[in-house]
Amino acid sequence: MIKAVFFDVGGTILDESREFAEWADWLGVPRHTFSAVFGAVVARGLDFQETFRAFRPDFDFAVEVERRAAAGQPETFGAEDLYPDARGCLTALRAQGLLVGLAGNQPAHAESTLRALNLAVDVIGTSHGWGVAKPAPAFFERVVDAGGGVASSILYVGDRPDNDAGPALAAGMKACLIRRSPWGHILDIPAMSERCLFRIDSLDDLPSLVAKHNAAGG
Repeated sequence: MIKAVFFDVGGTILDESREFAEWADWLGVPRHTFSAVFGAVVARGLDFQETFRAFRPDFDFAVEVERRAAAGQPETFGAEDLYPDARGCLTALRAQGLLVGLAGNQPAHAESTLRALNLAVDVIGTSHGWGVAKPAPAFFERVVDAGGGVASSILYVGDRPDNDAGPALAAGMKACLIRRSPWGHILDIPAMSERCLFRIDSLDDLPSLVAKHNAAGG
């Protein structure tokens, strides 16, 4: 039985398209060029920051985040950046009596920003707040603790087989892959995907899948 559902943030409930576009503008490169290089980086399985270094080899992400903030162009997000299916999915799962949480690699400002969105969640965990980032096993240990301590009763939902599904399964949780974001469309690891409990294209599908799974006794 699934008793708790945790969601990755960026690329899963949060559409990062606007933020990537703003980074392209900050670097002074065409948005479509930035997107093309980003896709190539994802396809090669590299860290996303290699996208920035393709245009500026000495790029330091933390330093540039501070520079953007100082220039009045901080890295941020709001309700308008939520995927259209995110809020309804969270609400429907909570209505089933499940514990619902968010747990993703996010910067310092993200936790308070996520809380301000008034989403139907019981737990919000971030890599900054927890002091550990995905795909480290310790991050998913924190998810298990926050989800009640029984890994097999927790479903982790994310767009990346490498950062989300793989380590969640290794921690003993169930996993769901959603096909969106650059990683969701480009990075395919069949051996990993086949081990996931669900593979979906929209969060609209998830509440009924979880309900059917639990009705069948898990």
